[in-house]
Amino acid sequence: MRLRELASVGPFFALRTEDDGPADDGSGYLPLGEEAVRARVATVAERLGTEDRRVAASVAFQGIAGRLLSVALGSAALTGQVPDLSSGRLGWHPARTAPDDLWLPRPEALPPSDDPAELIRTRVLHGPLALLHTATRAAVPVSGRLLWGNAASSLAGSLRVLHTWCRAEGRPREAARALALAEEILADPVLRGTGTLSARGRGGPSFVRTTCCLYYRVLPGGMCGDCVLRHAPRAR
Repeated sequence: MRLRELASVGPFFALRTEDDGPADDGSGYLPLGEEAVRARVATVAERLGTEDRRVAASVAFQGIAGRLLSVALGSAALTGQVPDLSSGRLGWHPARTAPDDLWLPRPEALPPSDDPAELIRTRVLHGPLALLHTATRAAVPVSGRLLWGNAASSLAGSLRVLHTWCRAEGRPREAARALALAEEILADPVLRGTGTLSARGRGGPSFVRTTCCLYYRVLPGGMCGDCVLRHAPRAR
């Protein structure tokens, strides 16, 4: 399975593969799990200049959720295939940023399915992302609902970037497919109720959260574009 087209969408959609080699000698890449999570939380805390490990854990989880979901959504929308991102195959470098943070030496597609959204739900959302959800909460006492809200927000962010790219590239079918896939994924029980996706937002799809990622705690006045704190709560 070749994933080069994804890189043209943006760095969050890219993976290093055997064609690229690791970003260095291959050291520093860890399996998705608690060791990698703890290292990433420490890195994020240092970069944010905060001692609040809950904020660092929240931001760290949102970042890796965005990476996994961007790759899965982008591939499904553009090719109809979903790459196998299982924890035993994927290497994560907690100190690096996209696209050098993830290394998948021999990318393979999951078995073909008439429902790629279901593949993403079962094999990504309830696969490596659920593993990281558990590992993050084992490393730092942070709300599980908050973390799933971060995943939903990450998915919506990935959708906006992908949708904009597809429209700019004259690929309206793929843009519509990306939107439909995201809507189905957001209907999964672990993400349901964490926010509202609007297909007709200005400039593309928009999303408003019902949970907070805590980022405002380290940047006074700094809020995400979909922050629940700047929008009136919507009825579920």
